[in-house]
Amino acid sequence: MVAPAGPVNPGRFRRGIALLGAHYQVRVPTDIARSDGYLAGTDDERAAEIDRMLRDPDVRAIIVARGGYGVLRLLPRLDPEPLRRDPKPIVGFSDATALLAWAEHAGVRGVHGPVASQLGDLPPEDLAALVGVLGGATPGVLPAPLTPIGAPRPSPGPLEGVLRGGNLTLLTHLIGTPWQVTSAGTLMLLEEVGEKPYAIDRYLTHLHLAGALGGVAGAVVGDLTRCTDPPRPARAPDDPAPAMAVVAERLRAAGIAGGRGAPVGHGRRNRALPWGARTVLHDDGRLEVLEPATR
Repeated sequence: MVAPAGPVNPGRFRRGIALLGAHYQVRVPTDIARSDGYLAGTDDERAAEIDRMLRDPDVRAIIVARGGYGVLRLLPRLDPEPLRRDPKPIVGFSDATALLAWAEHAGVRGVHGPVASQLGDLPPEDLAALVGVLGGATPGVLPAPLTPIGAPRPSPGPLEGVLRGGNLTLLTHLIGTPWQVTSAGTLMLLEEVGEKPYAIDRYLTHLHLAGALGGVAGAVVGDLTRCTDPPRPARAPDDPAPAMAVVAERLRAAGIAGGRGAPVGHGRRNRALPWGARTVLHDDGRLEVLEPATR
């Protein structure tokens, strides 16, 4: 367990640890409740904590305690060699998107999945999915089909690529760094929390103009949680919320087809998915992961 971003909420964290403890021997740093302003300790403390877990041969997976902010600051401080020598999946999402990108550049597949502090708010099947992925299972087909979004498919047939991505803000801020997410051949996973529709427009436009969507095989859109403007007149029940409408329009402008409704993100669901695994978005909306997280 590591806390590379914001300080943990003790109650939510304890609930998550209890759930994980039913399946694993969980190693929690004694000072994980530390804080330094809006961060869970200084940059040195948080980087050293990750490094210790990477070098410990008894640690077989590293689960992030919570999101927030701060992981980007750590990337230049992290040595990828221990991870290359002893590959182990890193599990997280949101701000940990940057850590998953760092791990892939080290050649190790991570897991875009729930942080410990979120587990108590998720349904049991999401915990079961995380346990399965960490145990080497291939996720297979997600439980519900996705709804088409973005550009029309260039030709009949599935969209297939390597699943990468995560939090839209972090994907944008990784542009121009050594850990920028590879776009070619990628099924790009997108989720966000607390960003207004115009900001989502700005991020996706930036990704497009920077060439960071070049060669994307398709998009998989999860939750856009609390991504709202002030209240507006009621819409038809099947009319997507403004933030999702922005994503649809920006994907069309970039010529990217995809699906929305993946149970991923800051909402009521957060299904664990192997970052870097071959994945197929079928014509009928089924999202099928073909490879496990561990290799």
